[in-house]
Amino acid sequence: MPLVKKRRELPLRVEDIMSVPPVTVDMDTSVEKAAKVMDDNSISSVMVVDRDGKLIGIFTDRDLRYAVAGGKVGKELPIHMMMTENPITISPGASILEAMRKMRDADIKHLPVVDKDNKPLGMITMRDILDAAWLLLEVIAPA
Repeated sequence: MPLVKKRRELPLRVEDIMSVPPVTVDMDTSVEKAAKVMDDNSISSVMVVDRDGKLIGIFTDRDLRYAVAGGKVGKELPIHMMMTENPITISPGASILEAMRKMRDADIKHLPVVDKDNKPLGMITMRDILDAAWLLLEVIAPA
């Protein structure tokens, strides 16, 4: 009988590396104010929530670039007019590999982490994944 090796899974979950607390803005926040929130928090995206605190969109550096290039900045447009609606999300208990797959398949760099009611818990970014990979490589093969 051939020897069957079990494939090992990395036990890290999204909740282990996500950035918290979630940085959110209300759907009526202006594009300019959202950009200021991003700058003040040194982040490249902000989650947009409705009046019940549920995630309805995400506004990223890419969206800001489109707003500037399209001459939309300086007009006090509400963020809901420039955000990416219904963003792809992930649960905190999902594996990091699942997060990476979702991000790669959708060509995104920011993945909101939400609870079962679609309320933001945090954000996982490519930087978070890169930092986790770096740490694991340091443990496995120290320099």
